Amino acid sequence: MNRAESIFKRALGAVVAFLLVLPSLAHAAPEPKPGRDVDIVIALDVSGSMSGLIESAKQRLWDIVNEMGRAKPQPNLRVALFTYGNPAYGSDNGYVRLDAPLTHDLDKINEKLFALTTSGGDEYVSRVVTKAVEQLSWSEDPNALKIVFVAGNEGANQDPQISVTSATSLASSNGIFVNTIFCGHVGGPISLGWKDFALKTDGTFASIDQNAAMVAEIKTPVDDEIVALNAELNRTYVGYGQLGARRKANQARQDSNAARMSGSAAASRVITKSKSVYRSADWDIVGAVREGKKVEEFEEAQLPKEMKAMSKEQRKAHIEGLSKKRAELNKRISKLDRQRQEYIAKERAAKKGDSGLDQAMKKSIRMQAEKRGFSF
Repeated sequence: MNRAESIFKRALGAVVAFLLVLPSLAHAAPEPKPGRDVDIVIALDVSGSMSGLIESAKQRLWDIVNEMGRAKPQPNLRVALFTYGNPAYGSDNGYVRLDAPLTHDLDKINEKLFALTTSGGDEYVSRVVTKAVEQLSWSEDPNALKIVFVAGNEGANQDPQISVTSATSLASSNGIFVNTIFCGHVGGPISLGWKDFALKTDGTFASIDQNAAMVAEIKTPVDDEIVALNAELNRTYVGYGQLGARRKANQARQDSNAARMSGSAAASRVITKSKSVYRSADWDIVGAVREGKKVEEFEEAQLPKEMKAMSKEQRKAHIEGLSKKRAELNKRISKLDRQRQEYIAKERAAKKGDSGLDQAMKKSIRMQAEKRGFSF
């Protein structure tokens, strides 16, 4: 064999080897994320006087999430939870705690909310905002919507180590809006400090009654019908792998938590579950398939017991049937959601002065999402 033939054969072998591994490389490529990135951080004061704020957050989380869920293009939503002002968190941490990092797992956020308790302490707004900016893995997409909501009732400039200017400059340089929610009456020097904090990041300021959650409660004629569909919707979730059983159980617990708050909160949660912002692909086979994974790609050991006894064709037909059922239920819930929103809008128009947590946050979300190119 001459030198030219040897070079040709080596080159041909390299091409063949590349073609053989190409399918596996394609299979290993990550699935594209749906929609546009949206990262929202909720930072709540949990000092002794803030029990009403915590109850408002429990009551209204799903209303707040649903506002972003109505945006176009489809949001790739993650939420994080910080709390601050509890002396048990320690002075070294500035009395700040990260309760949940940015996650698609909205059930986890709700679980953490329901575990919160209040205790007297120092509230360092600059500290919690700085930690949120520095400690979280924010989206690197330049078009992402990145928001921090911080709520409390003491002066926003109390931090002895980090100034308002330092905290807000850090947030702004990272493209993060900081929206402040003062739990008290507007007009005094304390509320003005919260307003100044927000304005420094092009954020919004709101003054609310922290106890307005139940006052703002509006039961609609379609709430019971929406909640009744939840049992059918839950039956379309098929847990897989190590997370499956645990996440499905937590889904049921958070349904119960919402129902204990009110019928309105329960209906709002079901609406969230019908939207694309409620993602389950990492534990639910139907959710994973809807995001592009094939039924045959699941390993036998990952499947629930009832599916292990099925043939490959039966498994595929089973998941396709559940996916179709979920789509039908989501469509029905979406139609009821529109009726519900129309009813609530009319009721709130007649009840001037409603200044609950959800109204403040939804207004900010819509305004800032539109600045990032979303529409509603």
